[in-house]
Amino acid sequence: MTDVKTPPNLNGLVELGSRTGVDIRPTLLRVMTDLYIQKQTHTEQEEQQFSELSLRLIELVDAKTRAIVAAKIAGYPTAPIAVRRRLLKEHIGLIAPAEDATPQDEPFAGSNIAADELSELFFLANAEERRRILINLPFALLPQAEPVPPSVARESIHRLEAAALGHNTELFARELERTLSISREQARRLIEDPSGEPIVVMAIALGMSASVLQRILLCFNPIISESVQRVYELATLHEEIEPEAAFRLLAIWQAAYRTERKSLPPQKPVHQPVNWDDGQRLAAPVVRPKIRWDELAARKAESA
Repeated sequence: MTDVKTPPNLNGLVELGSRTGVDIRPTLLRVMTDLYIQKQTHTEQEEQQFSELSLRLIELVDAKTRAIVAAKIAGYPTAPIAVRRRLLKEHIGLIAPAEDATPQDEPFAGSNIAADELSELFFLANAEERRRILINLPFALLPQAEPVPPSVARESIHRLEAAALGHNTELFARELERTLSISREQARRLIEDPSGEPIVVMAIALGMSASVLQRILLCFNPIISESVQRVYELATLHEEIEPEAAFRLLAIWQAAYRTERKSLPPQKPVHQPVNWDDGQRLAAPVVRPKIRWDELAARKAESA
């Protein structure tokens, strides 16, 4: 079997495609992309040729073709960064800010795509689409949320794990709201999501270990805990996703929350001390024996 090679210089075909008659540019871009992603490695010359021609063709083809190519490039992590960034706008609906744009007080102020729309885009995506979004987010021209202070994050992780082991949904939601500066409604949506990726994003943003995340997934979400395979997939996602992706998605959720709060009276600041009281004491966590992931997995496998 012969090796798949990057096509020879295609500049002539690009010019030919711009003439009157049948437009071959969409087909040319798709074929060129298919040939490119079939190779695991490329020479510097091949990378440069693919990048230059792709960026030219992307501006000349229809939206459907751009979306098709974007989906292919999303699964090829070593594609040229310039091409990934350009296609990212098509794949997950992001609009890059203008280079001469004046800095805004609010990260999403002046954006022609609101934070709540970006949030909905993520929640409405299926598992594979969410994975692609999270893999591509480090390349997105979007602001990142401020990291949670390590001491605050450690305390929050302990309380979240206790709430999960005690099946205390309200306590878990309050803790997410307080620590991540998101709305209570958004926090509940993270918890109740049947696919589990939002909890993985939360775990990465807090610097949560894989073992704690697995215990939370197994003990808290009945839909996920019924499938050892799904827990394994989410644990793998936890290892794959870069912190930048989690902080950018968290920034989207926080910006949506700030929009909601504009018409509300001032509220207490986040990162409150442990004895914080918002009118009712935090319920004491229910202490339960910790569950070992390997033992539970073995039990589920035996009962299957």
